[in-house]
Amino acid sequence: MKFGIIQERKNPPDRRVVLSPRACQKVLSKYNGAEIIVEPSPIRAFGDAEYQKAGIEVASKMDECDVLLGVKEVPIDHLVPNKKYFFFSHTIKKQPYNRNLLRAILEKNIELYDHEVLTDEKGQRLVAFGRYAGIVGAYNGFRAFGLKYGSFDLPKAEDLPDQQALIAALKKIRLPNIKILLTGKGRVGNGSKEMLDAMGLRKVNVAEYLKDDFDEPVYCQIDASEYNRRKDGVRGNKADFFAHPEAYRSNFFRFAEVTDFYIAGHFYGQGAPYLYTREDARHPNFKIRVVADISCDIDGPVASTIRPSTIADPVYGYDPLTEGETDFRNESAIAVMAVDNLPCELPRDASEGFGEAFVKNVIPAFFNGDKNGVLERARMTQNGKLTPRYAYLQAYVDGEE
Repeated sequence: MKFGIIQERKNPPDRRVVLSPRACQKVLSKYNGAEIIVEPSPIRAFGDAEYQKAGIEVASKMDECDVLLGVKEVPIDHLVPNKKYFFFSHTIKKQPYNRNLLRAILEKNIELYDHEVLTDEKGQRLVAFGRYAGIVGAYNGFRAFGLKYGSFDLPKAEDLPDQQALIAALKKIRLPNIKILLTGKGRVGNGSKEMLDAMGLRKVNVAEYLKDDFDEPVYCQIDASEYNRRKDGVRGNKADFFAHPEAYRSNFFRFAEVTDFYIAGHFYGQGAPYLYTREDARHPNFKIRVVADISCDIDGPVASTIRPSTIADPVYGYDPLTEGETDFRNESAIAVMAVDNLPCELPRDASEGFGEAFVKNVIPAFFNGDKNGVLERARMTQNGKLTPRYAYLQAYVDGEE
């Protein structure tokens, strides 16, 4: 089985890679039938020379490979027909901007495996960059806080080499006695928690957070069951919420009344209530003035997130009264950090983590007959057609929806 690591060609450039030099060595040492060729790249976080030093062939020979591994969408004119491809296609939710990409994949008889649907038998994702989004998102949130209030000036995350450098920079800042709220206890939320804990911030429970005052900065991490409650008054739980989101309403405002800095690291499901609305944000008791929206659902559950921001220009201001943009330094403005490709700012760490999971959870399927169905569940196209699991995309491909 010959794997090809393709050059990332989407704009803006993405420096991440599925397999680092170290991950490639793990594959080759464990599987006798494995070969890996790395396509040369001028932007990859790991340079061509690093792969060559690790004994990995670097050459423009992707047409000789059986399976091509990438991160972001492959431009249509660079798709190699009749190959197996792994990348984030951003088509499973019928994204209009990638309809032509999926059409081209079918026309070129490509077998597409989307990283997002590489799951175990219980439907849990096997590979993801979420932890690194949480890590960088928390850092960027503190940077936004410093910029809004002029209290400290952190360097951009992309200018630092790794997570430890981000932590070292955060440890140098002095925070006032603020309350920091973190939603989400999955990969993203726990990635942010890593940073808060590394800073030595005190974690408090919900009751303490809502009622007590502190002489130091503190944080509270909550999940869906703590910021939503059933409309009928029956005691709910997280599993019930995800199964029946329409039966719940937001109970978030009680947190908004005491929070200075909010980090949104939750998963938002279709039909779930918004955490806070634009009307909530106008309320005189709404205290939040800095938001790091890692989830970045536009015009969604975090009402102040009205557009994504960029790595180059990561912070904008939301005016609760006009419901439009303003200078984030204005006293009444909510400073919003809503970069939608955060792991790109930590490309080496993110690639190492992603590759470790890919080697552990996906690569074995190529050599054990896919005994756990990992490849079968993620195969979106085959023989020029959508597979049965993804047949729901046919109308999207045909342009009917």
